[in-house]
Amino acid sequence: MRSVGVREFRDQATSMMSSGETLVIERHGKPIGFFVPISAKDRRAGRTALGRLGKVVDEVLHTTGLDEDEIVREVTSTRRR
Repeated sequence: MRSVGVREFRDQATSMMSSGETLVIERHGKPIGFFVPISAKDRRAGRTALGRLGKVVDEVLHTTGLDEDEIVREVTSTRRR
């Protein structure tokens, strides 16, 4: 996973998205979003995968008591080590 600034992402989105790499998009050094590529052959499979991801995130939020910002901090700090 790689961190990129929002302007860099905006200017180079097409090439970044075609690389297949997961990206953390940051503004002023703080995560504001993620780009997670999927290799689905059809849109329905992509929506299904996204739905599963959402359920996992909801479960993590519920079981850990963390909020979304805390999860982002955990994920990005682990990746940067």
